[in-house]
Amino acid sequence: MATASDTIDTPKIKVKSDIQEPSKYNVIFINDEITTQDFVIEALVVIFNYDRITAEDMTIKIHEQGSGVVATLPYEMAEQKGVETTILARNNGFPLVVKLEADS
Repeated sequence: MATASDTIDTPKIKVKSDIQEPSKYNVIFINDEITTQDFVIEALVVIFNYDRITAEDMTIKIHEQGSGVVATLPYEMAEQKGVETTILARNNGFPLVVKLEADS
């Protein structure tokens, strides 16, 4: 006579041990002659959670070097921050360009 436990199939679960962390991407601000430094500082504080002093230092670096990596994040997060920054810039009349590049 068969019991209930004899007819139940146990699921076969394989545990992956080779799971890799998501690829990281650099969020890069490109300097331009129209976007104000005050706006860049605010974007770094509000969107990227920089403290004001660090945001000011990063803004000067971006201005002097022409661009700067403001964050290195998994792709989805980097993309979201880039979109948030671009929308904020356009809503304030600034042409700030935000690029994503794979972190090497």
